[in-house]
Amino acid sequence: MPLDFEALSDWDFEEIRQTLTQRDTILYALGLGFGEDPTDKKELAFVYEDGLKAVPSMAVTMGYPGFWLRNPRTGVNWQKVLHGEQWLDIYKPLPVNANIIGRSKIDFISDKGEGKGAVIYQSRDIIDADTGDKLARVAMSAFCRGDGGFGGENRPGPKPARLPDRDPDHICDIETLPRQALIYRLSGDMNPLHADPDVARSVGFDRPILHGLATYGLAARAILKSVLDYDSARLVGLDVRFSAPVYPGETVRFEIWEEGGEARFRASIPARDVLVLNNGAARFA
Repeated sequence: MPLDFEALSDWDFEEIRQTLTQRDTILYALGLGFGEDPTDKKELAFVYEDGLKAVPSMAVTMGYPGFWLRNPRTGVNWQKVLHGEQWLDIYKPLPVNANIIGRSKIDFISDKGEGKGAVIYQSRDIIDADTGDKLARVAMSAFCRGDGGFGGENRPGPKPARLPDRDPDHICDIETLPRQALIYRLSGDMNPLHADPDVARSVGFDRPILHGLATYGLAARAILKSVLDYDSARLVGLDVRFSAPVYPGETVRFEIWEEGGEARFRASIPARDVLVLNNGAARFA
Protein backbone atom coordinates (compact mmCIF):
# COMPACT_ATOMS: atom_id res chain seq x y z
CA MET A 1 0.00 0.00 0.00
CA PRO A 2 1.64 3.32 -1.06
CA LEU A 3 1.62 6.51 0.98
CA ASP A 4 -1.92 7.91 0.93
CA PHE A 5 -1.42 11.60 0.17
CA GLU A 6 -5.09 12.54 0.53
CA ALA A 7 -5.52 10.69 3.83
CA LEU A 8 -2.37 12.24 5.26
CA SER A 9 -3.14 15.77 4.08
CA ASP A 10 -6.58 15.63 5.75
CA TRP A 11 -5.46 13.64 8.80
CA ASP A 12 -7.80 14.31 11.72
CA PHE A 13 -5.69 14.42 14.85
CA GLU A 14 -7.44 13.87 18.14
CA GLU A 15 -7.06 16.80 20.52
CA ILE A 16 -4.72 15.62 23.28
CA ARG A 17 -5.43 16.69 26.84
CA GLN A 18 -2.70 16.21 29.40
CA THR A 19 -2.38 16.93 33.10
CA LEU A 20 1.18 18.11 33.63
CA THR A 21 2.51 17.67 37.17
CA GLN A 22 5.67 18.73 38.97
CA ARG A 23 6.69 15.08 38.89
CA ASP A 24 6.49 15.09 35.07
CA THR A 25 8.59 18.26 34.93
CA ILE A 26 11.25 16.81 37.22
CA LEU A 27 11.28 13.45 35.42
CA TYR A 28 11.84 15.14 32.06
CA ALA A 29 14.84 17.06 33.43
CA LEU A 30 16.28 13.91 35.00
CA GLY A 31 15.96 12.22 31.61
CA LEU A 32 18.35 14.88 30.28
CA GLY A 33 20.84 14.45 33.11
CA PHE A 34 20.01 17.60 35.07
CA GLY A 35 21.12 17.24 38.68
CA GLU A 36 24.31 15.43 37.68
CA ASP A 37 25.93 17.46 40.46
CA PRO A 38 23.20 17.58 43.13
CA THR A 39 25.00 20.45 44.90
CA ASP A 40 24.78 22.70 41.81
CA LYS A 41 21.84 24.92 42.72
CA LYS A 42 21.38 26.18 39.16
CA GLU A 43 20.72 22.67 37.84
CA LEU A 44 18.89 21.66 41.01
CA ALA A 45 16.22 24.24 40.14
CA PHE A 46 15.04 21.91 37.33
CA VAL A 47 14.78 18.76 39.48
CA TYR A 48 13.67 20.02 42.91
CA GLU A 49 10.16 21.16 43.69
CA ASP A 50 11.23 24.16 45.80
CA GLY A 51 11.45 26.87 43.12
CA LEU A 52 11.06 24.36 40.30
CA LYS A 53 11.59 25.55 36.69
CA ALA A 54 10.70 23.73 33.47
CA VAL A 55 13.34 22.98 30.85
CA PRO A 56 12.05 24.85 27.76
CA SER A 57 12.55 21.84 25.46
CA MET A 58 9.97 19.94 27.52
CA ALA A 59 7.39 21.49 25.18
CA VAL A 60 8.16 18.75 22.63
CA THR A 61 6.69 16.13 25.00
CA MET A 62 3.48 18.09 25.75
CA GLY A 63 0.22 17.16 24.03
CA TYR A 64 2.11 14.49 22.10
CA PRO A 65 -0.15 12.53 19.68
CA GLY A 66 2.05 9.41 19.70
CA PHE A 67 3.63 7.61 16.74
CA TRP A 68 0.54 8.02 14.57
CA LEU A 69 2.42 7.20 11.31
CA ARG A 70 2.24 3.57 12.38
CA ASN A 71 -1.49 3.65 11.56
CA PRO A 72 -2.02 1.47 8.42
CA ARG A 73 -4.36 4.10 6.93
CA THR A 74 -1.39 6.40 6.31
CA GLY A 75 0.16 3.93 3.87
CA VAL A 76 3.57 4.92 5.26
CA ASN A 77 6.32 2.33 5.62
CA TRP A 78 6.78 3.30 9.26
CA GLN A 79 9.85 1.09 9.80
CA LYS A 80 11.74 3.40 7.43
CA VAL A 81 10.69 6.70 9.01
CA LEU A 82 13.43 8.95 10.40
CA HIS A 83 13.08 12.09 12.50
CA GLY A 84 14.58 14.74 10.22
CA GLU A 85 14.27 18.14 11.87
CA GLN A 86 12.72 19.75 14.94
CA TRP A 87 11.56 23.32 15.51
CA LEU A 88 10.25 25.01 18.65
CA ASP A 89 8.87 28.47 19.39
CA ILE A 90 7.99 29.31 22.99
CA TYR A 91 5.55 32.15 23.63
CA LYS A 92 5.38 31.97 27.43
CA PRO A 93 7.62 30.28 30.01
CA LEU A 94 6.40 26.71 30.41
CA PRO A 95 4.47 25.92 33.58
CA VAL A 96 5.67 23.16 35.91
CA ASN A 97 2.12 21.94 36.43
CA ALA A 98 -0.91 22.68 34.27
CA ASN A 99 -3.73 21.27 32.20
CA ILE A 100 -2.43 21.11 28.64
CA ILE A 101 -4.07 20.80 25.23
CA GLY A 102 -2.13 19.66 22.18
CA ARG A 103 -3.58 20.38 18.71
CA SER A 104 -1.65 18.81 15.84
CA LYS A 105 -1.95 19.24 12.09
CA ILE A 106 -0.19 18.36 8.86
CA ASP A 107 1.45 21.41 7.31
CA PHE A 108 2.50 19.87 3.99
CA ILE A 109 4.04 16.79 2.39
CA SER A 110 6.99 16.92 0.02
CA ASP A 111 7.56 14.19 -2.58
CA LYS A 112 11.29 13.81 -3.21
CA GLY A 113 10.71 11.26 -5.98
CA GLU A 114 10.80 7.52 -6.58
CA GLY A 115 13.53 5.96 -4.48
CA LYS A 116 14.25 9.30 -2.76
CA GLY A 117 11.52 9.29 -0.14
CA ALA A 118 8.98 11.82 1.10
CA VAL A 119 8.99 14.36 3.94
CA ILE A 120 5.97 15.00 6.14
CA TYR A 121 5.92 18.37 7.93
CA GLN A 122 3.63 18.59 10.95
CA SER A 123 3.11 21.03 13.81
CA ARG A 124 1.39 21.20 17.17
CA ASP A 125 0.08 24.08 19.26
CA ILE A 126 0.57 23.71 23.02
CA ILE A 127 -2.22 25.48 24.90
CA ASP A 128 -2.89 26.08 28.59
CA ALA A 129 -6.39 24.61 28.98
CA ASP A 130 -7.25 26.81 31.98
CA THR A 131 -6.26 30.18 30.52
CA GLY A 132 -6.47 29.50 26.78
CA ASP A 133 -2.97 30.91 26.34
CA LYS A 134 -0.82 29.44 23.58
CA LEU A 135 2.39 28.38 25.30
CA ALA A 136 4.39 27.06 22.37
CA ARG A 137 4.43 25.75 18.83
CA VAL A 138 6.25 22.49 18.13
CA ALA A 139 7.03 21.40 14.56
CA MET A 140 8.95 18.53 13.01
CA SER A 141 9.73 16.76 9.77
CA ALA A 142 9.49 13.00 9.29
CA PHE A 143 11.63 11.59 6.48
CA CYS A 144 9.77 8.61 5.01
CA ARG A 145 12.59 6.81 3.19
CA GLY A 146 10.34 4.24 1.52
CA ASP A 147 7.50 6.45 0.30
CA GLY A 148 8.66 8.78 -2.47
CA GLY A 149 7.21 8.92 -5.97
CA PHE A 150 3.51 9.19 -5.12
CA GLY A 151 3.01 12.09 -7.53
CA GLY A 152 3.14 14.98 -5.11
CA GLU A 153 4.97 18.30 -5.26
CA ASN A 154 8.62 18.49 -4.21
CA ARG A 155 8.29 21.40 -1.80
CA PRO A 156 11.30 22.73 0.12
CA GLY A 157 11.18 22.87 3.90
CA PRO A 158 12.40 25.69 6.15
CA LYS A 159 15.95 26.79 5.39
CA PRO A 160 18.39 25.34 7.95
CA ALA A 161 20.48 27.67 10.08
CA ARG A 162 24.02 28.28 8.85
CA LEU A 163 26.93 27.80 11.24
CA PRO A 164 29.67 30.45 11.41
CA ASP A 165 32.99 29.75 9.72
CA ARG A 166 35.10 30.29 12.84
CA ASP A 167 36.02 28.56 16.05
CA PRO A 168 33.09 28.09 18.45
CA ASP A 169 32.67 30.40 21.43
CA HIS A 170 31.81 27.53 23.73
CA ILE A 171 32.42 23.80 23.86
CA CYS A 172 30.16 21.86 26.23
CA ASP A 173 30.61 18.12 26.82
CA ILE A 174 27.65 16.26 28.31
CA GLU A 175 28.14 12.69 29.45
CA THR A 176 25.04 10.52 29.11
CA LEU A 177 24.24 7.57 31.36
CA PRO A 178 24.00 3.99 30.07
CA ARG A 179 20.41 4.02 31.38
CA GLN A 180 19.58 7.49 29.96
CA ALA A 181 17.03 6.22 27.42
CA LEU A 182 15.28 4.14 30.09
CA ILE A 183 14.70 7.31 32.08
CA TYR A 184 13.81 9.58 29.16
CA ARG A 185 11.19 7.18 27.77
CA LEU A 186 9.11 7.76 30.92
CA SER A 187 8.34 11.23 29.54
CA GLY A 188 6.08 9.66 26.92
CA ASP A 189 8.02 8.01 24.08
CA MET A 190 7.83 4.29 24.87
CA ASN A 191 9.24 3.08 21.54
CA PRO A 192 10.98 -0.25 22.31
CA LEU A 193 13.84 0.77 20.02
CA HIS A 194 15.15 2.73 23.00
CA ALA A 195 14.85 -0.09 25.54
CA ASP A 196 14.82 -3.55 23.97
CA PRO A 197 18.17 -4.85 22.60
CA ASP A 198 16.39 -7.36 20.34
CA VAL A 199 14.27 -4.63 18.73
CA ALA A 200 17.35 -2.43 18.27
CA ARG A 201 19.29 -5.23 16.58
CA SER A 202 16.34 -6.04 14.31
CA VAL A 203 16.64 -2.57 12.71
CA GLY A 204 20.42 -2.52 12.47
CA PHE A 205 21.65 -1.03 15.76
CA ASP A 206 24.09 -2.76 18.09
CA ARG A 207 22.01 -1.80 21.12
CA PRO A 208 19.13 0.57 22.02
CA ILE A 209 19.71 4.16 20.95
CA LEU A 210 18.90 7.38 22.74
CA HIS A 211 15.71 9.15 21.67
CA GLY A 212 16.36 11.88 19.13
CA LEU A 213 14.34 14.26 21.28
CA ALA A 214 16.52 13.39 24.27
CA THR A 215 19.56 14.50 22.26
CA TYR A 216 17.54 17.60 21.36
CA GLY A 217 16.92 18.19 25.07
CA LEU A 218 20.65 17.87 25.72
CA ALA A 219 21.08 20.77 23.29
CA ALA A 220 18.76 22.88 25.45
CA ARG A 221 20.78 21.90 28.52
CA ALA A 222 24.06 22.84 26.80
CA ILE A 223 22.68 26.24 25.73
CA LEU A 224 21.29 26.96 29.19
CA LYS A 225 24.60 26.05 30.81
CA SER A 226 27.03 27.65 28.36
CA VAL A 227 25.20 30.81 27.23
CA LEU A 228 22.23 31.66 29.43
CA ASP A 229 23.50 30.89 32.95
CA TYR A 230 20.43 28.62 33.33
CA ASP A 231 17.94 31.48 32.79
CA SER A 232 15.29 29.27 31.16
CA ALA A 233 12.87 32.14 30.52
CA ARG A 234 15.30 33.55 27.93
CA LEU A 235 15.31 30.45 25.70
CA VAL A 236 12.36 31.01 23.36
CA GLY A 237 13.28 28.96 20.30
CA LEU A 238 15.27 25.83 19.48
CA ASP A 239 15.69 24.35 15.98
CA VAL A 240 17.88 21.45 14.88
CA ARG A 241 18.55 18.91 12.17
CA PHE A 242 19.19 15.30 13.23
CA SER A 243 22.22 13.61 11.67
CA ALA A 244 22.88 10.35 13.58
CA PRO A 245 21.77 8.61 16.78
CA VAL A 246 23.49 8.71 20.16
CA TYR A 247 24.08 5.56 22.20
CA PRO A 248 23.35 5.92 25.93
CA GLY A 249 26.60 6.20 27.84
CA GLU A 250 28.33 8.30 25.18
CA THR A 251 29.68 11.82 25.71
CA VAL A 252 28.05 14.41 23.45
CA ARG A 253 30.11 17.46 22.53
CA PHE A 254 28.30 20.70 21.70
CA GLU A 255 30.05 23.44 19.74
CA ILE A 256 28.22 26.73 20.25
CA TRP A 257 28.56 30.09 18.49
CA GLU A 258 26.95 33.25 19.91
CA GLU A 259 25.35 35.28 17.12
CA GLY A 260 23.65 38.43 18.37
CA GLY A 261 20.32 37.51 19.93
CA GLU A 262 20.74 33.82 19.32
CA ALA A 263 23.23 30.96 19.22
CA ARG A 264 24.15 28.44 16.55
CA PHE A 265 25.34 24.97 17.44
CA ARG A 266 26.10 21.41 16.41
CA ALA A 267 26.77 18.24 18.38
CA SER A 268 29.05 15.26 17.85
CA ILE A 269 30.35 12.10 19.51
CA PRO A 270 34.13 12.60 19.69
CA ALA A 271 34.77 8.92 20.45
CA ARG A 272 33.20 7.90 17.13
CA ASP A 273 33.89 11.11 15.18
CA VAL A 274 30.19 11.29 14.26
CA LEU A 275 28.01 14.37 13.91
CA VAL A 276 24.64 13.81 15.63
CA LEU A 277 22.99 17.26 15.46
CA ASN A 278 23.61 19.95 12.87
CA ASN A 279 22.39 23.42 11.83
CA GLY A 280 21.20 24.16 15.35
CA ALA A 281 19.71 27.54 16.26
CA ALA A 282 18.67 28.78 19.69
CA ARG A 283 16.74 32.05 19.98
CA PHE A 284 16.75 34.27 23.06
CA ALA A 285 14.32 36.72 24.60
